[in-house]
Amino acid sequence: MSLIKEIDYGTPASRSQKEVTLTIDGTEITVPEGTSIMRAAMQIGIEIPKLCASDNLHSFGSCRLCLIEIEGRGNLSASCTTPVMPGIAVKTFSPRLDSIRRGIMELYISDHPLDCLTCPANGDCELQSMAGAVSLREVRYGYSGRNHVTARRDGRRNEDWKPKDKSNPYFTYDPSKCIVCNRCVRACQEVQGTFALTIEGRGFDSRVSPGAGEAYMESECVSCGACVQACPTATLIENSVVEIGQPEHSAVTTCAYCGVGCTFKAEMRGEEIVRMVPWKDGKANHGHSCIKGRFAYGYALHRDRVTSPMIREKITDPWREVSWEEAISHAASEFKRIQAKYGRLAVGGITSSRCTSEETFLVQKLIRSGFGNNNVDTCARVCHSPTGYGLSQAFGTSAGTQDFDSVAEADVVLIIGCNPTDAHPVVGAQIKRRLREGAKLIVVDPRRTELVRSPHIEAAFHLPLRPGTNVAIVTALAHVIVKEGLVNEAFVRERCDFDEYLEWAAVVAEERNSPEQIEKFTGVPAHLVRGAARLYATGGNATIYYGLGVTEHSQGSTTVMAIANLAMATGNLGRPGVGVNPLRGQNNVQGSCDMGSFPHEFPGYRHVSDDNVRKLFEEAWGVPLDGEPGLRIPNMFDAAVDGVFKGMYVQGEDILQSDPDIKHVSAGLGALECLVVQDLFLNETANYAHVLLPGASFLEKDGVFINAERRIQRVRRVMSPKAGYADWEVTQLLANALGCNWTYTHPSQIMDEIARLTPTFKGVSYDKLERDGSVQWPCNDATPEGMPIMHIDGFARGKGKFVITEYVPTEERAGPRFPLLLTTGRILSQYNVGAQTRRTENSQWHPEDVLEIHPHDAEVRGVREGDWVRVQSRAGETTLHAKITDRVAPGVVYTTFHHPLCQTNVVTTDNSDWATNCPEYKVTAVQVSPSNGPNEWQERYREMSEKSRQIVGAGEAR
Repeated sequence: MSLIKEIDYGTPASRSQKEVTLTIDGTEITVPEGTSIMRAAMQIGIEIPKLCASDNLHSFGSCRLCLIEIEGRGNLSASCTTPVMPGIAVKTFSPRLDSIRRGIMELYISDHPLDCLTCPANGDCELQSMAGAVSLREVRYGYSGRNHVTARRDGRRNEDWKPKDKSNPYFTYDPSKCIVCNRCVRACQEVQGTFALTIEGRGFDSRVSPGAGEAYMESECVSCGACVQACPTATLIENSVVEIGQPEHSAVTTCAYCGVGCTFKAEMRGEEIVRMVPWKDGKANHGHSCIKGRFAYGYALHRDRVTSPMIREKITDPWREVSWEEAISHAASEFKRIQAKYGRLAVGGITSSRCTSEETFLVQKLIRSGFGNNNVDTCARVCHSPTGYGLSQAFGTSAGTQDFDSVAEADVVLIIGCNPTDAHPVVGAQIKRRLREGAKLIVVDPRRTELVRSPHIEAAFHLPLRPGTNVAIVTALAHVIVKEGLVNEAFVRERCDFDEYLEWAAVVAEERNSPEQIEKFTGVPAHLVRGAARLYATGGNATIYYGLGVTEHSQGSTTVMAIANLAMATGNLGRPGVGVNPLRGQNNVQGSCDMGSFPHEFPGYRHVSDDNVRKLFEEAWGVPLDGEPGLRIPNMFDAAVDGVFKGMYVQGEDILQSDPDIKHVSAGLGALECLVVQDLFLNETANYAHVLLPGASFLEKDGVFINAERRIQRVRRVMSPKAGYADWEVTQLLANALGCNWTYTHPSQIMDEIARLTPTFKGVSYDKLERDGSVQWPCNDATPEGMPIMHIDGFARGKGKFVITEYVPTEERAGPRFPLLLTTGRILSQYNVGAQTRRTENSQWHPEDVLEIHPHDAEVRGVREGDWVRVQSRAGETTLHAKITDRVAPGVVYTTFHHPLCQTNVVTTDNSDWATNCPEYKVTAVQVSPSNGPNEWQERYREMSEKSRQIVGAGEAR
């Protein structure tokens, strides 16, 4: 094994279709017009010295190391800023160039510490490499004059020197090593789009500055790591490299956080991880990252990791560590006992959207073939199940239509019910880049999110609708498009069922659906709705991104279908720059759905009642399978409370914290006679568990994750499992203890089985993924290389289906007792229920969940910034600290759900989507009032949680 080194071509690739031929150092080369001479040279293996250039940044031309000679021209040119021209002859090395480059390097070194042997970047420093490349052997200029290198000069304090900034927990800024190449500043601007860094001062006084001379932690820096990655010296460097040293080998793997699916190089020393570096060839992230994927991997090594199986007879008992054999045997015998006593349907399980697709496949296989029922569900139930239902109705597939790169060709971006810069930051950065290039933006969200207005970006329209009125607002947009003749009728006639379109158009055209009529429901001024509709329909390529703010409603499925209607009516499908893009919440939500994690569907979204499909799986698995759909997660809890559902296997999900109406979830879990939890930690659900099976992190196993653009990507094991087994191996142990006869020895064999049984995955194999890096399903005989953009020539279902989407107000409404509407979401530094990010330094940014409340609502309640407040709903109450902000509208409050003791989901109700039972997290009527601190329920829960984590004795080694 060795370190994976990517080629840096110095400048971005040109997209021109026209080609130019030139000669470089005697070699003829043909490249696209607009390519820089630096990039063209690198394509034939000639590396021109450089310090300010990198191929993910626009050319800058400041370092002057890359000067070249062009025959017939007297002046020297910077190869990074000079484009190729037909017929020119270029020299990249000559005595003249060598002398100039050495002189430039002398100037750099004259104001740079000569501590290479003790510098943490030793061996990975571009300044060091360039000094060698230009044959620098002496430096004629010393430190006797002004310099930034030493703290003292001539026995006095050196005013030009600045100490290291160690405020950020993940990296250090050392101004003394800065060569003012601007790469960090440009990366922050061009790649991330935050504009947190600048160059302050002029001439010799120039230096990189976060904000207006602030420390990194006090500035607008979002800790994405783009500046650290861009830095050619040790000016910006990971603290882990300082502490551990340079890595010696690496492997490409996929991030285990959100649904973007960023690929990283896990850089290692033996089995110790040194750092995660975004992989430039990653097709989802192109070398960019966010704070979570780049730095927040420490949870995998946290002291809270469970590394031994544990059992207990009652949930009030302390845990007892046991061997793997005893734990698996006990779990299997309990499931057998329960089924013998209460019947075949008395047990079930929940798959994980954090585990690999192979592991999810095995869990649903265990439940269907081992338990003999279809009582299997997944966390996608509580996030994107309406996406699956709605898009399958409209298009015939249950996934997004585009790849992420498609946004580069969008002219209009409509964002509804999602906050990409916080929840999907790398996609958010791509969207911001396109907006800075001139695309127009429409934001439909109750809050003023970052994209509404941030540096060099301002939404053309922000529609701050009341929570729960998504269907009304989307139907009003469609009303304007139909009534004003903005429908792409040619597309609709060719690609959609035209009779269904006419029925739909007649309904949306009714006056009751006009912006003026729906304003009383949404609170959005009619002229804004009309302007947004016109822009979406006439602004060119228009693309839609949506998230949990669409799906987690009582009309979640209806809104998804309304969005699909909008895209079909305007012809914004089937080409780059358009489409419908659901932003998935977790790293493998798409994969868990694809693998048959729902109680009514086998892998590939085929109904369990289909005799031919069921026969296919029966022949493959050698057992009869149930043709009746099983229980969904809420039904399992109901059945448990009713005493007919008694056993559950939960892999990698914390349902007690993530599901709504926690008191009801607690009652259901408490009624189980056997709850088996498989997780990295003693999570909140484990408070009610009888068996705890240690899980494995993404660093400890092989497999695939499938991201929000249907991209199948490898996860590669870089260290041994802390508990001895990967998750798929644990599931196999349990299955075999239940009488199954599984003999998998590697996840590639599981993927081969998936490919044999699932038409959309027929062409997928580990060999293909090793060769191509990734592939977007469907990947089969019809599309052997996958399908980045779907529905190009036609829809999967044949004709696109327009569905009439009537607005039905949610039952959860504000009133005299509960006058405010609570909506929930995520924040950049934390992830989902926080089990991973809370065990990293990310908690320095967000140590607790807080309640955002408008200044007017706070004033009338006597609430001040930072006060404890009681948040009460019909379901329950909790207490949080208040954050007063005008990001939320009057009448709306907002919080996150990352911290278990904050108990956000005690307040949310059991209302759910009519089609899928996806909970209505985004609309809860509440009252807010001053409080003295945590309430009785929170204190009782904290005490129970602490007691549940007690472990006595040490069992046999696993």
